[in-house]
Amino acid sequence: MTKRQMIYLACAAGLLATGLGAAPSADLTIVHRVTPGESIQEAVNAARPGDTVVLSPGTYRESVRITTSDVTLRGSGPGTVLVPGAASDSTCATAGHGICVTGTADSSVTGVTVRALTLRGFAKNGLWASRTDRLAVRGVTSEKNGQWGIALERSLRSALSHNVARDNGDAGLFVSNTIDEEAGALDTKGTAVHHNLLAGNRVGVTVRRLRNVSVDHNEATGNCSAVFLVGDETTPRAGALSVRHNYIHANNKYCAKTPRLPFLQGSGIVLTGVEKSVVTKNLVQDNVGASPLSGGIVLFKSFVGALNESNDIRDNVVLRNGTADLANRDTAGRDNTFRGNTCAVSEPAGLC
Repeated sequence: MTKRQMIYLACAAGLLATGLGAAPSADLTIVHRVTPGESIQEAVNAARPGDTVVLSPGTYRESVRITTSDVTLRGSGPGTVLVPGAASDSTCATAGHGICVTGTADSSVTGVTVRALTLRGFAKNGLWASRTDRLAVRGVTSEKNGQWGIALERSLRSALSHNVARDNGDAGLFVSNTIDEEAGALDTKGTAVHHNLLAGNRVGVTVRRLRNVSVDHNEATGNCSAVFLVGDETTPRAGALSVRHNYIHANNKYCAKTPRLPFLQGSGIVLTGVEKSVVTKNLVQDNVGASPLSGGIVLFKSFVGALNESNDIRDNVVLRNGTADLANRDTAGRDNTFRGNTCAVSEPAGLC
C-alpha cells in the first residue's frame, strides 16, 4: 500500500467516524517532505496535480525535472541549496540545468510553482522552463550558473518575482520565444518579471522576441547591461513590452564581445528591433561605458537590420550615464518618442 493510499484511507475513516461524509474527497492532495540525502526527484515523480514537495534546509546534489501540472516545489529559503550532483542520465542533469519544468509540443505543463530555494553552479541554467503555462518562480536565488539564472522559452503567463539572479554567465533572467529555431515573436499573454534583484550578470534581464511582457520594480546593478529588449526581422514583431518603475544603477561590469554583440559595459535599458513598447518611470543612473550600447536608455538598430518603431520613452529619471543619458542610435527607426524625461545629455541633442 502506498503512502498516498494510507493517508487517503485514514482521512476516509476519520470522515466516517465523525459522520461528516460517506465518501472521501477525490481531490485529496499530499505534502511530500524531503531532507538532505533523500531524492527530490523521487518525491516529484510521486507528486500528482495539487501536491507540494517541501525541501528542508540543506544541500541537495541533484537536478530535478518537473513534467506534472499544478505541482509546487518549495524550499525553506535560501538555505535550501541545489548544486550539481554525481553523473546522471536524467535529461535535466545531462543538459546542465538545476531544475527543468518541461512540457511537450502537444501539452504544456501548467500551474507549476518553484519557490524559496537556491540554485548554484550548474553548467548551463539554474532553472530552465519550456512549454509552460502560468509558471511561477518566486523567492529563488540562482547564482554562478554557466549561462542563464532563470530561463524560459515557449511559455505563457509566467510570473518571475522576488528572485535574486547574480553572477551568471549570461542573463540573470532570460525570457524568449524559442532558442532553437527562427520564429516570430510569441505573445506571452502577460508574462510578468517584477521585484527581482539582478547583479553581476552579463545582462540583468533579457526579453527576446516576445510580446506582452512587463518588466517592473526590479533592481539591476553590477551587470554589463541591465535590461535588453531584443527583436529581429521576423513576424510577428517583438513589442508591446512594458518597462516601468525599475531602479537601474552602476551596471559597469565589462563583458567581452561575442559573434553577435560588441563588448558590453555601462548599458541601462537597451531596445533593439522592437515596436510599440513603453519605457516609463524608471530611475537609471551611473551606467558608464564606451560600448556602442552604452548609455542610460538606448535605442539601437538590431544587428539583423530590424528597426525600433513607435516606442514611447517617457517620464524617466536618467542621470550621470555615459556616453549619454538618452541615446537614439537607431536613426532609421520611426515614430519613437522621448518626452518628459529628466536627463542631462542626449544623442542627438534635444531629447532631454
